[in-house]
Amino acid sequence: MKNVVVIGGGHGLSVIVRGLKQLGNIKLSAIVTVADDGGSTGRLRAQYHIPAMGDIRNVMCAMAESESLFSTLMNHRFEGEGNDIGGHNLGNLLLTALTQNCGSFIDAIAAFCKVMNVKGDIIPSSTEVITLFAVMEDGTIVRGESNIPSFNNRISRVFYQSEVQASAQALAAIHEADIIIYGIGSLYTSIMPNLIINGIREELSKSSAKKIYFCNAMTQPGETDHYSLEDHVQAIVDHTGPYAVDTVVFHNNAISDSVMDKYHDMGAWEVFINEQEHPYRIIKRDILKFENDLIRHDANKVRDVMEELINSKD
Repeated sequence: MKNVVVIGGGHGLSVIVRGLKQLGNIKLSAIVTVADDGGSTGRLRAQYHIPAMGDIRNVMCAMAESESLFSTLMNHRFEGEGNDIGGHNLGNLLLTALTQNCGSFIDAIAAFCKVMNVKGDIIPSSTEVITLFAVMEDGTIVRGESNIPSFNNRISRVFYQSEVQASAQALAAIHEADIIIYGIGSLYTSIMPNLIINGIREELSKSSAKKIYFCNAMTQPGETDHYSLEDHVQAIVDHTGPYAVDTVVFHNNAISDSVMDKYHDMGAWEVFINEQEHPYRIIKRDILKFENDLIRHDANKVRDVMEELINSKD
């Protein structure tokens, strides 16, 4: 049985684990960012001084054995904004209550995972209350994960002003991993917040695990404008080390002009491969689906690609 660790946050990580949980020959662990500071999560972490739980909640629902009514309720957002429970997710409130009752964020996640019959381990990359910063190419420093994409400036790097320690569980999972996957999604605000934490970067550089990156199909406005596939990978290497990526999975789907026009209107553009030779392997597969003119990665197609890679001897 292979130990598979997925690192990331947001909806992209949920897509990957939703597919991987269907495989029977792996032990699945998700290392999830706790740097989110917007919306319901941001309000709760500021009020109760607990790590951000929104991405944890999303991954928990995706990894539940059965995505039932209870999973739907976990993502229910109360109407209103900024008043009492208005704007909060029910799952965020429950995780906050469990953290206070269990005595620790880790114990609260474990307790909730039992209730939801989660298939695998969900691990926060840190148990600290952390704030992400970014340095833009013009030297501007931006504070807060939710603010970074709104500056419409090319990101040079992301960092923490104070030293952040990785959770012991995250370090152990990486140390024992046979395969490490960097999740689909926001490069600088979902994936990087995990990779730059003290201990995680070092464990990744020492690990002999196969390291796989699922590259986005489209650029993200304010975060990866005009990025090629190579730019995405180089950003991970710059933040993590020269041996951060062995294999890149990229789509080979045809995207219609009407869908592309919709994304252009939003300031997003198709990610291209610019170079002929790479120090990593690129695998192109049918991994996308299209819903209401929106591009999404398909969990079942991601599962099939990962099954192929897990069973591969390369």
